[in-house]
Amino acid sequence: MVPLPKRKLSKGRRDRRRAHDHLTALNLTQCPNCGEMRLPHTVCPNCGHYQGREVVEVEEKKK
Repeated sequence: MVPLPKRKLSKGRRDRRRAHDHLTALNLTQCPNCGEMRLPHTVCPNCGHYQGREVVEVEEKKK
């Protein structure tokens, strides 16, 4: 037999447990080279620059 809770959890106790389950917004910064939004301390996916120099060569999109 499966174990079951002895008492019903109140709505307040249930909601307090779930208080930290919300989504958090990404901390984005603007790339100083191209102006695109990117994650801090990462190479820009749009232009491939990091700390003022090109680290990754990015291919241009074909139209």
